[in-house]
Amino acid sequence: MHNAAKAYGTVAQQTASPRELEAQLLLRAASRLQNVHDHWDSQRSSLDHALLFNRKLWTVFMTSATNSENPLPAEVRQNIANIGLFVMNHTLTVMGNPQPERLRSLININRQLAAGLSGNA
Repeated sequence: MHNAAKAYGTVAQQTASPRELEAQLLLRAASRLQNVHDHWDSQRSSLDHALLFNRKLWTVFMTSATNSENPLPAEVRQNIANIGLFVMNHTLTVMGNPQPERLRSLININRQLAAGLSGNA
């Protein structure tokens, strides 16, 4: 989790808004997964690292969303937790049976949420 936290801290210094920071990290995770997807034969060895980065990022999101002191409405927090659970379960599916097309849903989730956080949805 150290690398995700480090990346979070590095990007935090470059942006003013926590929402924009989250969007940038989601896009970074999506980009890593997309690179593996697009270059499956040559980048297959990067799959575990890309999945790990995404999983750590989602662990941070889920931990924050389930914190009772989080100011977001309960329904939003629950939605984040539910998406996070899907991401974790789907990641296990990908790890158990790696196929490039299985990365699409993880990539799309990250991109869609990043767009929403950036106000581009």
